[in-house]
Amino acid sequence: MSLVELTGADITSLLGRLWWPFLRIGALLWTMPMFGDRLTAVRVRVLLSLALAALMAPMLPPMPSVDPFSLTALVMAGEQILLGFFLGFMLQMLFALMSLLGQILSMQMGLAMGIMNDPTNGQAVPLMGQLLIILGAFLFFVFDGHLVAIDILVESFFTWPPGQSIYALDLNRVLALFGWMFGGALLLAMPAVVAMLIVNLTFGVMNRSAPSMNVIALGFPLSMLMGLLSLMLTVAGVPGRYGEFTTHVLDEMRLLVTTVSP
Repeated sequence: MSLVELTGADITSLLGRLWWPFLRIGALLWTMPMFGDRLTAVRVRVLLSLALAALMAPMLPPMPSVDPFSLTALVMAGEQILLGFFLGFMLQMLFALMSLLGQILSMQMGLAMGIMNDPTNGQAVPLMGQLLIILGAFLFFVFDGHLVAIDILVESFFTWPPGQSIYALDLNRVLALFGWMFGGALLLAMPAVVAMLIVNLTFGVMNRSAPSMNVIALGFPLSMLMGLLSLMLTVAGVPGRYGEFTTHVLDEMRLLVTTVSP
């Protein structure tokens, strides 16, 4: 078929094979950690979304032919953006867990005043949280989490194709990740929290038994030393547990686009 023989329906169908994947992929990259922060230029995200959409187009099922200037096309575009946002937001919870873990450890070690400006969101965050976020990003790529996320995105076009209602998604899975995030961070920080609690109780007993001793001058460096030891033990156990957390989030993403809510 030559270009002259193409009808309006044919052109709409060809554009739809690229347009609907582009919207879903763009929304995912806009909210996905490392790609959706301020350090990544908007032009880079748009070009990357367009390149991924062009690469995925031949392997995707036929897309619906919809008038691009109709209300139906506007609703479908909103649904693609929402689904991409939900998938990226679920990945965001995985990195927010590491940030929350860093905040808990900083408060327990007495390093809550050690903050820095985060260039990704323009806010002041604990230094410990930034270090753990970087560790989480390395582990995410080591576990091939980005490849699994792209695989889930491709699968979503078969299990939840464009044109299906957004109300068919089980959005309770997205909400459940809020509580899971706090529970996971507390689970990783529990050894350090218990260790620092024992140290504080010990200094409390020393203060009551020997009031003349300057417990503050003695307790702060020892608490810092114990906190660094607890941090070392916590970070040593993070990779294995973080791998389980990554698998859980990716499984929830897959179930989001394959399970129909009642």
